[in-house]
Amino acid sequence: MIEVENMTKSFVLRKRRGGLRRVRTVVRAVDDISFTIRPGEFVGYLGPNGAGKSTTIKMLTGILNPSSGSVRVAGLDPSRQRTTLARELGVVFGQRTTLWWDLPLRDSLTLIRHLYRIAPADHRVRLAELTELLELGPFLDTPVRQLSLGQRMRGDLTAALLHDPPILVLDEPTIGLDVVSKATVRGFLERLNAERGTTILLTTHDLGDIERLCRRILVIDHGRLAYDGDLARLRATVEADRVLVVDLTVPGPDVDLPGIRVVRREGPRQWLAIPPGVNPAGVVAALADRHEVADIMLREAGIEDIITRLYRSGLPASR
Repeated sequence: MIEVENMTKSFVLRKRRGGLRRVRTVVRAVDDISFTIRPGEFVGYLGPNGAGKSTTIKMLTGILNPSSGSVRVAGLDPSRQRTTLARELGVVFGQRTTLWWDLPLRDSLTLIRHLYRIAPADHRVRLAELTELLELGPFLDTPVRQLSLGQRMRGDLTAALLHDPPILVLDEPTIGLDVVSKATVRGFLERLNAERGTTILLTTHDLGDIERLCRRILVIDHGRLAYDGDLARLRATVEADRVLVVDLTVPGPDVDLPGIRVVRREGPRQWLAIPPGVNPAGVVAALADRHEVADIMLREAGIEDIITRLYRSGLPASR
């Protein structure tokens, strides 16, 4: 569904330096990346701010042209066949809306029906389905400007899916949402991918979205692809500290064990960072020899820690 080969995007920056003199600098926002997304995949696209995620999305949707390399989405060249591609693609930008601000949500969706030339009967069926799945009923007749952020996001998802595209591209769809709205959007996307086989590419800073939804992740940093694979392999590839949560029988000083850091402490409970390569069983045995322990729980490294380590390590792309 998406084929990217040696795609690069460069921007030219000109800064004034001394009178009328300008210095020309070329910045590579996306630097020679390649990947393929098959039909029905749900792929997370991660990276820190400025890594090149949004630039990639804009090239996939035809907003920007690549400086070099090739891009095919649904078999089409996005920059040359943007109008045709629009029928195969749904796009949601979490910080922008495609809805008309002063119109009721229902009227916005009717206008979008005309833009895509959807038959009235098909529109009624699709809108009824999406209204049920995204729980739009209570605010369909509310002006968009009066909707909460979570309601507006559900409206934008509906607008992107009214024409039933096989590919959905999402840029930060859960940004700023409350817990309930976030759960609704995640559940809907999960069902959309599983039941309809929609191919979904998701960019996000919310790693909870990735753990819940994505079977494969791409990580981009400084414009280059740092990782391509599943989350389990990433956990195995990038070593990060595990955390041992220890409840002592009585509060005491920080646990003092060679190579082990106390990262947090609340009363008798202490959180110990166990570096990669250190056997937790040995740490537990040493604790039992030196302290009276009421309870112990081992936590594997969180996805946030793993991704942070990946950014810092500069690992080559892998599958």
